[in-house]
Amino acid sequence: MKTLEKIDYKKFIFPVLLGLVFWFTAPIRPAGVTVQAWHMLAIFIATIVGCITLPIAISGVTLIGFTLTICLGLVPLADKVVNGKLIEKGAINAFANNSAWLIVMAFMISRGIVKTGLGRRISLYFIKWFGQKSLGLGYAIGAIDLIVSPATPSNGARAGGVVYPLIESLAETYDSKPNDPSRKKMGAYLIFTEFQVNIITSSLFMTACAPNLIAVALAGKAGVTLTWMQWFMAALVPAAICLLVIPYFVYKIYPPKVKETPNAKEWANTQLEELGKATLPEKMMAIIFVITLALWMLSSTLGIDATLIAFISVVLLLLTGVLTPKDILGETGAWNILIWLSILVFMAEKLTQFGFIGWLSTTISSSMKGGNWLITLIILALVLFYTHYLFASATAHNSAMFLPLLTVAIAAGAPKVMAAQFLALFSAIMGSTTHYSSTASSVLSSTGYVKQSEWWKMSFIFGIFYILVYGVIGLGWMKVIGMW
Repeated sequence: MKTLEKIDYKKFIFPVLLGLVFWFTAPIRPAGVTVQAWHMLAIFIATIVGCITLPIAISGVTLIGFTLTICLGLVPLADKVVNGKLIEKGAINAFANNSAWLIVMAFMISRGIVKTGLGRRISLYFIKWFGQKSLGLGYAIGAIDLIVSPATPSNGARAGGVVYPLIESLAETYDSKPNDPSRKKMGAYLIFTEFQVNIITSSLFMTACAPNLIAVALAGKAGVTLTWMQWFMAALVPAAICLLVIPYFVYKIYPPKVKETPNAKEWANTQLEELGKATLPEKMMAIIFVITLALWMLSSTLGIDATLIAFISVVLLLLTGVLTPKDILGETGAWNILIWLSILVFMAEKLTQFGFIGWLSTTISSSMKGGNWLITLIILALVLFYTHYLFASATAHNSAMFLPLLTVAIAAGAPKVMAAQFLALFSAIMGSTTHYSSTASSVLSSTGYVKQSEWWKMSFIFGIFYILVYGVIGLGWMKVIGMW
């Protein structure tokens, strides 16, 4: 017998109450803010809080906010045209968001990597090459995450679907069990190494993490364009330093009890023998993956949009038979992101269009008048980083804070592109804060290998390290490549 889906209606209470409070306080809104802007803010805040409390899935929460925006008359559903002239764009245009479609197509490419077994084969080779010692396994885990990250926009899928099954198998090989003292033999070290590496790879590629695309889309609302290659170049040096240092850093402050791991190489060899030679689908996937990365890197030079490149890659995967239309339709995570990302960016755009973001920027920047823009930018980046302790979703966090912070930085005199990129990198590394900071952290922390107290303590230490590397070396590197 079919039953209704269970919904925790109590989790609607706070978002709804907060939205109503803001809606009905429009008569006492700050001077310079229109009623339309204040009402849009009420719906936006209620939606963001709903994305945090999650009475239903995030796509459902944002759909509710989207529908209310239309029903309450803030935006028409379809384009408003008078005498053949476009007066106002309709809300339905929200789903034409370029960044949202880029991440959807990247999900499809990721599906091909998993479906063909290419991801697993690459992973096993890295374990074979680096698996003689536990430290080597840490670097192997990092290399695996790095290789698949450009085309895996879900850091949770990367950590949980590609890397964790390998970690689990390796831990079992050394009799390292979750929720047991034996977890410290191997499992705990590998889990925490993967968490930290996942943060770094998420910052290195624009397409490695969904909140990155939110930052890109919101930067666009402030008149700033961030390209795939531009992002990669800005993150290259700080990310490379972290990728080289972090596995060793984790090894020293959170060492595994097992130091020598010759069995890992034997295990990887056995697994590779069972896989046999690379199949034709794997070869086709590898070729298309390399072509996609090359085109993304050259997109600015060639004048090809990154989203179009992703569409071309998916079409090639369909034409070669690597993916089927059923695979495309079955990638629910991608379609879920298309809904909530498009709607949240649409709402942020309306806040800008209705004048709220401009008012907020002017108000804050006037209070900081005369200050050094570089100091202001660093303070804003730290605010973005440490307020993530209050959020269980980088999506909600970026949607609420990225655009206002960016507009303040620009108003203070910071170079537009540099400010947007710097804050975007901090929005990626802020995922290092807690066990609930991202999908990846939630997946890995729930395995039982790392205690919550250990997670918080070490994450705080690593967070300071990332701030110093990205905030000092990263800024210096951006100066070298001419971003400011």
